Amino acid sequence: MLVLVAPGQGAQTPGFLTPWLELPGAADRVAAWSDAIGLDLVHYGTQADADAIRDTAVAQPLLVAAGILSAAALGDVAPDAVAGHSVGEITAAAFAGVLSDTAALSLVRKRGLAMAEAAAITATGMSALLGGDPEVSAAHLKKLGLTPANVNGAGQIVAAGTLEQLAELNENKPEGVRKVVPLKVAGAFHTHHMAPAVDKLAEAAKAIEPADPKVTYVSNKDGRTVASGGEVLERLVGQVANPVRWDLCMETFRELGATALIEVCPGGTLTGLAKRALPGVKTLALKTPDDLDAARALIAEHAHA
Repeated sequence: MLVLVAPGQGAQTPGFLTPWLELPGAADRVAAWSDAIGLDLVHYGTQADADAIRDTAVAQPLLVAAGILSAAALGDVAPDAVAGHSVGEITAAAFAGVLSDTAALSLVRKRGLAMAEAAAITATGMSALLGGDPEVSAAHLKKLGLTPANVNGAGQIVAAGTLEQLAELNENKPEGVRKVVPLKVAGAFHTHHMAPAVDKLAEAAKAIEPADPKVTYVSNKDGRTVASGGEVLERLVGQVANPVRWDLCMETFRELGATALIEVCPGGTLTGLAKRALPGVKTLALKTPDDLDAARALIAEHAHA
C-alpha cells in the first residue's frame, strides 16, 4: 500500500529545481506554468538565493510546481493514498485529481500572496521544538501566547507566533526540549495571524470546480480521509489559519495499511518523520532525478494499481 506525500514550506533550498528541469519537456512545462501565474518559477528554482525563495509568495508556488513535476517524472503512478503537509495539500489535491495542475498553481499563487500580505501585518515566524513531551510543550507554548501550528508526530511540534514570543521561547524552553530551531518561513502560518488570508483564498476558490478524489485523500486538518472534492477545497481554504496535524495523518497511513511512502521533491522532511513514527514502512525522498529509479522500484513493489 503506497502513500505519496508532498512537503510544506521550508523544504525549499537554492537551486533545488535545476536537475529536474533537465528532464525532457520539464523546462517548457515549468515555463508555461510561470506564464500562467505570473511568476518566474525557473528563475526562482535555479538561480535565486535562500532569502528570495523564503518569500511566502515565491516559496509556495515553487514547492507545488516541484511536487507536481517530480511526481509526473515517476510515470503513470497510481498511489493508494495521498497527503500533503501545509501547502503540500494543494500538491496532493493535484495528485488526487481534485485540482488540475493549472488550477493548483493558480490557487497556490493566490494563497502565497494572501499569506505574505497577512504576514506583513505583524512580524511573526515559526520554530521547531526538538525533543520533549508534546503535551507538556503545548501547555508551555500556550503560556507564552504561542500556537502549536504543526503537530508533526515523532515528538515534533512547531510553534508559531510573534518574533518576540519566539525569542522568549528560545530562552525559556519547555521541559525536555533540547533545541528550538527557527524555520525558513516568513510568518506564523496556521494560526490566527493568517485569518486575513482565509477570506481572500475563499474568494479565489469560487472560480474552481473541484473533482472528487480519484485516490484516498488524507487531510492534514485532522487526519481524516475526504471523498468529496468540494470538501477538499473547503479544507484547503481554512487550513491556512488552522494547525497542521501531520501526526494524525501518519496514524491514518498506519490504519490504512501503508507499506511504503514516497515524498516528492524537495523530499526529506516527511520521510524523516515517517522513519521515526512508522517503523516498518519503507520510505523514499525524491531529491533529484537520480532517485527516480529507486522510487519506481518501490512503486512496483508496493502500489496496488
